[in-house]
Amino acid sequence: MTHIDFYILPDTTLEARLGFACRLAETIYRKGYRLHLHAEDEGMARELDDRLWTFRPDAYVPHALLGSDQEATVPMTIGWEGPPEPGAQALLNLHPGIPEWFSRFERVAEIINQHQDVLTAKRECWQTYRKRGYPVTPHQLKGQARGRAG
Repeated sequence: MTHIDFYILPDTTLEARLGFACRLAETIYRKGYRLHLHAEDEGMARELDDRLWTFRPDAYVPHALLGSDQEATVPMTIGWEGPPEPGAQALLNLHPGIPEWFSRFERVAEIINQHQDVLTAKRECWQTYRKRGYPVTPHQLKGQARGRAG
């Protein structure tokens, strides 16, 4: 059964949420998981694509946008519409809703910051996962939003 982790940041900004997403993606990659990062829209996906190359000078997280030539050769994909090809074990969901194909992954990570729209959307996600019987674990990150993930 898919296990769901909610990472709850103390910050309100999209900048903090995306920065933490990059650090968490690096941690997931270093643990040997194939990861799909599901963005809210194309703009966020392209922003994450850029950030994953620059979020830390010594970081290397091989990744590609879904639909690119490199998609099949990297351990991390980024998309905003449909699911990735089978093979990814973890999903980092930055979309406000839950993708209907989430249960194909071993782990799902949701990142919440203190922005009201995100709180409202992710509260609904939490309730949906729980109603469906999925194990949900919260990780309250007090003052750790700038620290290292995982």
